[in-house]
Amino acid sequence: MPNTDWTKLNRLQLGRYAEYFAKMEFASYGLEVYTTEVDDRGIDFVVRDNHGRFCEIQVKSLRGTGYVFMQKSKFDITNKNLYLTLLLFHSGKMPDVFLIPSAVWEIPDKIFVDKNYDKEGQKSAPEYGINISRKNYFQLEGYRFEDSIQDFLKKKE
Repeated sequence: MPNTDWTKLNRLQLGRYAEYFAKMEFASYGLEVYTTEVDDRGIDFVVRDNHGRFCEIQVKSLRGTGYVFMQKSKFDITNKNLYLTLLLFHSGKMPDVFLIPSAVWEIPDKIFVDKNYDKEGQKSAPEYGINISRKNYFQLEGYRFEDSIQDFLKKKE
């Protein structure tokens, strides 16, 4: 059993661990995993399913609850083959893993948010994000990796 005291890892280490963990999750379902050489487009890796479909995967990680985001310039929600793999780390436990299709952000809500930062004085780049709290955590359940991967495997282009 690996160490589950996630406080021992700095932010970059946790992110790297999450990315490797996500790759192994996909591989455990028989998918081929292709790593990008340079992560300049927001894609952490590509998977190929049994039907020959290639899907782009972005990985985000978070300790407990909070907010994670993807810059709109690197997360095209019109790409039906783009997915977010979200890993939430809780001390003493293996991470909760979620597989979320990019299309979820087509209809933003209080959890899956769309921020343009287009008001005067706002300088951040436009982004899609996820607000994760103890109160709304249950709403992620429909995207739990073990369940979402089954739908993912059944899909054909």
